Order: sequence, then C-alpha cells, then structure tokens
Amino acid sequence: MRNATPAPVRVALVSEHASPLAELGGPDAGGQNVYVAQLAEHLARRGHAVTVYTRRDDPALPGQVTTPGGYQVAHVPAGPPAPVPKDELLAHMPEFGAFLARRWRSGPPDVVHAHFWMSGTAALAGVRGLGVPVVQTYHALGTVKRRHQGAEDTSPPQRLAVEAAIGQECRRVLATCADEVAELAAMGVPRERISVVPCGVDPVHFSPIEDARRPASGPRRLLAVGRLVRRKGFDRAVRALAEVPDAELLVAGGPEAALLFAEPEAERLRKVAEEYGVQDRVTLLGAVPHTQMPRLMSGADLVLSLPDYEPFGIVPIEAMACRTPVLATAVGGHLDTVVDGVTGALVPPDDDSHALAGVIRGLIDDPERLERLGAAGRERVLTHYTWDRVTDGVARVYSAVRAAPSLSGAVR
Repeated sequence: MRNATPAPVRVALVSEHASPLAELGGPDAGGQNVYVAQLAEHLARRGHAVTVYTRRDDPALPGQVTTPGGYQVAHVPAGPPAPVPKDELLAHMPEFGAFLARRWRSGPPDVVHAHFWMSGTAALAGVRGLGVPVVQTYHALGTVKRRHQGAEDTSPPQRLAVEAAIGQECRRVLATCADEVAELAAMGVPRERISVVPCGVDPVHFSPIEDARRPASGPRRLLAVGRLVRRKGFDRAVRALAEVPDAELLVAGGPEAALLFAEPEAERLRKVAEEYGVQDRVTLLGAVPHTQMPRLMSGADLVLSLPDYEPFGIVPIEAMACRTPVLATAVGGHLDTVVDGVTGALVPPDDDSHALAGVIRGLIDDPERLERLGAAGRERVLTHYTWDRVTDGVARVYSAVRAAPSLSGAVR
C-alpha cells in the first residue's frame, strides 16, 4: 500500500532581526537570514503553509508579502520602524510577542520555530495558552560569546539567563553542531530535548566553476570570507602570509570596496599587513555579491576560516561545495563540517603564525592533495549539507514535537 502524503503543516518561523528579505552583508545580516529563507522556501515547496515573522524596520514595508519562494513574510510592528542593532531589540520583544498572540489567537500555527534567543521570548509569549509547540534554534549562544568577548560583548546582561529559560520552556532545541549540544547541556537543557540539524548550502549555486581557476603560473591564492570583525581571525591569515612566499591573500567581506577606508577592521588589517611586509600581497575586496561568491571560491587554492569561535560557520561548506579545500580553526561547527585530512585541515585557534604558515605551505605545495581534498569536500556537502537534507531533519523534529505532549504537562 502506498504511503499517504504527509498532511500540510502550518509553520511559523520567528526571526526578529534576521529577515529572509534582507540584503546580506550588513552588520546583522548573514547566515541566519540565509537559513530562515532557505528553510521557509524548502518547507513551502513541500506543500506546507509557512509564514516568517520578522520585525518591521522600514515604514514602507507592507504588513505581509508573498515571496517568490512561496512563503509569507509578516512584518511585525515592534519598536521603531527603522534599523535597530540586534543587541538593543530585547525591550521590543514584549510588543513582538503580543502581536503574535493576537494573530495566533484566531488561527494558531501547528508549530512555531524561533530563530535566535530574542525570537524565543516572543514566540513563547505568542503561544501561551494555545498548546502550540515551540522549537528553538539559537544560531549563537550568549555563553560562548561572553567567554570569548568578555567585556567587549554588547549583548544585554540578562541574555544568558533568558537563553537558559527558553531552553527549559520550549519543546525542542535544534543545535546546529555537536559542540553546541555540550553548551546547551551545561545551560541546563535536557539532552533528550536537543536535536542536531546543521545549516545548509545550495550545491547548485555553490558549485565548481572550472574557468575561474587561477592561472598555473600565477601566485597561489588564499581566500578568507566573512564579516570584517576581529573574531573572524583575518589577521591570523595576514601574519601567516609572511611565511608563505609566492601566495596572495584575498579577504572578502565588509562594506563595498569604496567604503573600506572608513571601516576600522579594514584599517587594522592594512596595518598588520604593513607590519609583516605583505601589504602588496593582501587585497581587501570588500563586499562580494552572493552571485559572484562561487566564482571567487572556485578560483582559490585554499579557503581559510580562522575565527576564535564559530557557532556553525557557513563559509567552509560553501567552499567545499565549490570543491575548494578548507583550512579552519577547530572550533564550533568546523569540528563537524571540516574533516581533518579528508576535506581540509583543522588547526587550534591559538596556533601561532609560524605553525599556521607551515600547515598552509604543506597544503598548497601539494596540488594533487588539494584536488583530493576538494573532491571529498564537495561529496561531503552533497551527502550532509544540502538544504533538502536540512529540511528533512527539521521536518522530522516538527513531526516529533507535534506528536509528543509537553514533558511537564504545562502549556509550552
């Protein structure tokens, strides 16, 4: 007998600061925006009714729009209709939650999936009394940020306590990597209520572009990609370059190239390059359009991802999808995505520039090994990190929380 087609599910994705419609590359626009957009579209393709709730940050935005991907985006009036740094949004979450409660009172969703900790507070307020399960994805944890940034952490002081409370109250927490599971357990989230579903990549968009490969006679090309913030570790790559002759380093990220002069981290990287005598071999590209990133990654011999910490890290799997090997710090999601010696190399986050340079030289001086690593990386992405596979994992969690009663018997 043929299996029945699963019934459509009404899914509410709450993403207070990361709109799926936002232009990527801004200070608060990155991996979470991509995750929410891709998950919403892939769920919609499967016939589910999906609405993303995100904060209105422009008075000209309509109340609700239907996207080309087949899902709805509702712009929630919470705080001023203007851009607000995400670390200043907590005061507006009661208003966000009250909007959800009013909207869902007459037509509740079947499952709510909150993205980022502040979305969790609004989502839980919105379902109070309705018995609708809430699934939480943090995308980044305050405990990790506080540990690494210390006094430079701009998160609200109550973030850690609120995050822990959300983990206790929601029906299930989706971790994006194994390293996050340990962090969540230390926060008091029961392990049996944690599921691991990674982030994903579009392997059609991010695919090898053969004519982008650098000329054999040119310098070896190293590439680092990400927001221009200190924790991304671009300075490590610049320092190591001093001991990697016949190589150039491209850094993609930050504002458009014409505005880099006003970017503090860009200026710091320029000074580091001058100090180490490699300023003629370091190029800050500024923002690179999403459409051109596969060509840029395909043209690199090696992609460097060297942050102090990384909740998941989308750059390594984008590079692997382009069949480009990755050298990454052994932190966070890198421990899951980059298989040391198989798809690239992992190095300790505190490696000095001399040790890092040795690993880089060992890789780029062996073109046949690079080719093997790149091919294995592409295969790993196709096996584990496509958005279809991510959506499979998320959908299984939705089914499980809808089928299971609240563990405490209270409304969650």
